[in-house]
Amino acid sequence: MIIRYSFFGLKEGFSYAPFWLLWLRYSTFLVLYPCGIASEVSLIYNTLPFIKESGCCSVRMPNKWNFSFDYFYCAIMVLGVYVPGISHF
Repeated sequence: MIIRYSFFGLKEGFSYAPFWLLWLRYSTFLVLYPCGIASEVSLIYNTLPFIKESGCCSVRMPNKWNFSFDYFYCAIMVLGVYVPGISHF
């Protein structure tokens, strides 16, 4: 974020951004993107026991909508789709 906004700030403010900042903006993406994905996946994985135990964000039947939603299984499904989907960046 700091690199990106520094680049845009210099580009808008002075109509010029040094080449090294442009290079740094796109090169750090190759390192930071997988780190971000790994941290998101690990956070979801580490909270799975709490989600299952507490039932947070889940909607149980019976209710006025006759609808049931289990956040635990949704989080598992997100993990199953998230990891194979990272190659599409």
